[in-house]
Amino acid sequence: MSTSIDLRDADESWKTKTMVAGAVVGALIGVSGAYLLIQNADKRGERVEVTTGSGIKLGLLLLGLLRQVAQLGE
Repeated sequence: MSTSIDLRDADESWKTKTMVAGAVVGALIGVSGAYLLIQNADKRGERVEVTTGSGIKLGLLLLGLLRQVAQLGE
């Protein structure tokens, strides 16, 4: 009976580690992207402005990326 519990704990452990790793990588990529956006705006002497059109483009790009990540396991 204890073996069954240990196997379930091990099964959940890799899932938790994967979620934490994904969150950390996602946060680092998000901060890096924001930094690059700010640097480009500073070089041009402008403020960062994300329009509706560019927000939609970025959202669709991210959805495509997530779809590609989901297909990695296949």
